[in-house]
Amino acid sequence: MKILMIAPQPFFQPRGTPFSVLGRLKALSDLGHEVDLLTYHVGEDKLFPNIRIFRIPKLPIKKVKVGPSLAKIPMDSVLFSKAFSLIRRNKYEVLHTHEEAGFMGIILKKMTGLPHIYDMHSSLPQQLHNFNFTRSKMIHSVFEWLERKTLENAEGVITICPELYNYVESLGINTFHLLIENVVDYASLFENTNGEIKTLVPWKKLGNRPKILYSGTFEPYQGLDLLIESAVPVVQRHPEVVYLMVGGKPEQIAAYKEKVKKLGLDENFYFTGMVSPVTAERFVDYSDVLVSPRIQGNNTPLKIYSYLRSGKPIVATNLITHTQVMDESVAVLTHATPDDFARGTNLVLENAELSETITRNARKLAEQKYTYSVYLNKLKTLYEHVAGN
Repeated sequence: MKILMIAPQPFFQPRGTPFSVLGRLKALSDLGHEVDLLTYHVGEDKLFPNIRIFRIPKLPIKKVKVGPSLAKIPMDSVLFSKAFSLIRRNKYEVLHTHEEAGFMGIILKKMTGLPHIYDMHSSLPQQLHNFNFTRSKMIHSVFEWLERKTLENAEGVITICPELYNYVESLGINTFHLLIENVVDYASLFENTNGEIKTLVPWKKLGNRPKILYSGTFEPYQGLDLLIESAVPVVQRHPEVVYLMVGGKPEQIAAYKEKVKKLGLDENFYFTGMVSPVTAERFVDYSDVLVSPRIQGNNTPLKIYSYLRSGKPIVATNLITHTQVMDESVAVLTHATPDDFARGTNLVLENAELSETITRNARKLAEQKYTYSVYLNKLKTLYEHVAGN
């Protein structure tokens, strides 16, 4: 099939939705489809067979922050215009939209008759709340109406985690709907960058010290304040422990370094800044404990699926963002407080038998439920349904 995919994202940049878009492109390419991806002017090209990338003209916007932002308004306006232009010039069979591009899908479907697949990575009204974008009840109501219209308009809907799937089902909308979790091994889609990791932390100095890894964005909902505060009681019992903090923008890193310094933990924390997906995966290999201290949100962090495959013990907060995928048989789950997160971290550092048990169970779960073949078959089923209708 010939597909127009619209992703209002900086593609590619190593963060949530762009990773998800990358996985969709890889899978659709493997299934033999042709995809024209329309996206922002920001990001790096990442191509597969039968995939073309089209970008909006360069605007005086160099960075697109995570979550809702006013900067996206002019970019999305240009994106919509460019989408209509591409549809006029090419014979597409399906329109596949991500996030707020689903709103564009309502109009484009009416104008062109193209069947519409909506890739729902989050509830956009909930995003307004989670990122404290606005308290306006009117704006929230508008986004709720648009979201419902997008779901009603689509021939197929994808959700990426059980909580989001249940939310859509609770709306009672009669649309073909599949849960397709982001289980793709994204690191395998990039060139090897093993040389990068050697320069980021002083490996010789760290030696055999126990290494605890946080990898991801440094946004407030990720719970890094909780993680750093939990390190105080952990270091008291294990002075040799090292926290590897992989990711973050320079200004975010500076703020957290200051917090670490005030707590007297300078010798126990190393910050790398943003790294390539391959390097992030290598940090998993070199670490002893993997942590996810997220304190807010419903979506499952992408890294959790690779963590389950890693053979390393996981410590995570006992919130729906984690528990919709993991239970206590595969991870140590704690309350979202520094003291309890410290308890969980100390538990895996001190109990080798427990660590071996949960890592063995985690790998088994990943092999049974979260494989690329399952992912591919679900996407194939969705497209076959849309083509058949």
